[in-house]
Amino acid sequence: MLKALPARFLVSPEPGGRRRSPRPRSLRPISAALMTNPAYFEVGRLLGSYGFMNITSYSSSQSGGFPNDAVNQDLSLGYSPEEIERLRVQDVGEGQVKIRLYEGRVVQGPLKGTQTVFKVYPGAIAGASEANLMALNELRTHAFLQSDARDICENIQFLLGAFETATGEQWLAFRDDGRYSAADYAKITSERQLKERPNFWNPYDRAYKLELRKYFVLRLLNGAMCGLVHMHNHDRLHQSLGPSSVVLNTVAEKNGYYLLPQLRDLAFSVDIGYSSMGVGALSDGLWRRASAAGASTPLEKRAFGVADDIYGAGLLIAYMAFIPFCKAGIMDGISLQRLLENTFRLDIYAAREYCLEDDKLSEAVNFLDLGDGAGWELLQAMLNPDYRKRPIAEAVLNHRFITGALL
Repeated sequence: MLKALPARFLVSPEPGGRRRSPRPRSLRPISAALMTNPAYFEVGRLLGSYGFMNITSYSSSQSGGFPNDAVNQDLSLGYSPEEIERLRVQDVGEGQVKIRLYEGRVVQGPLKGTQTVFKVYPGAIAGASEANLMALNELRTHAFLQSDARDICENIQFLLGAFETATGEQWLAFRDDGRYSAADYAKITSERQLKERPNFWNPYDRAYKLELRKYFVLRLLNGAMCGLVHMHNHDRLHQSLGPSSVVLNTVAEKNGYYLLPQLRDLAFSVDIGYSSMGVGALSDGLWRRASAAGASTPLEKRAFGVADDIYGAGLLIAYMAFIPFCKAGIMDGISLQRLLENTFRLDIYAAREYCLEDDKLSEAVNFLDLGDGAGWELLQAMLNPDYRKRPIAEAVLNHRFITGALL
């Protein structure tokens, strides 16, 4: 059976302070076998395409540095062209791999009628050797994580099948559990705030909306961490964690109780089983940084890899704590990361004092202030410059800020 969110996560708040009793979700067992015959699928319209961003240089320290020099983030992060241009100043270049997305459905077999999203990697004719490595790695990672039908995590996108075309294109077929990303939600929410007007008839309306937003964001982060815990427990790193790599089935905050966050984009996932440590062309950058940080033994390299993912998850939490709680144009992901890394050198409490002085950031500060600063406490731990001092994913998931216990 699919794994649900921890039962301790609070149910959605109702108007007037009441809380709705949770409804049991009906989740039928699903097969872990992959369909490899293209005749089982029907392809629909093109949904879009995106590239990947390659960070070609980075600032590093012996205590851990900043993660993901080889990680490629897709261009659907919600960044504007101006922000992408600013990224290029920091030695960030656009990779050659272009991914296409199509909608579709299964037309044969026991899953007939299941809606799908196809992720298409360019073929050998296009000279995309890197694309083949990425597609193969993503396929192998999903196949491994889905190898036991009794141990499938609902917070990781589910792969239905894969096939190769005559032109060498690699097609991965995922179950369509949602097409929004966390970046989409953050962008929509911040833009909506520009149009909001005070409700003089109901002075509690804004407070209630903020409560729904806090619940939605915490449920999103809780689900993302559930997926990351599952991956780490099965010796797999994500290595591309960000707001675009969390897919959502809804962006409506009133439907937060039914929110299902899922991790996607596992093309750069790394096997950290001891027999596989240091193997793989796509993970060379990770192991170079591990060596630069003083991790030499397999145990130390494994710890560095886990901590690297935790750092990415910390930046995701920071992003979701600020962008949806600020009006559009006030803060963006790049500026936030620069503020934390460059301006305050990962001194999160100093960053809080700075944000406290800006009224436009007040709601983000209030959100992280929940539970006497539990959000800031968690960020400081996850973004610790010393990778050895960062918590493991399960500790993050059980933290009082992520469980929703503070709402």
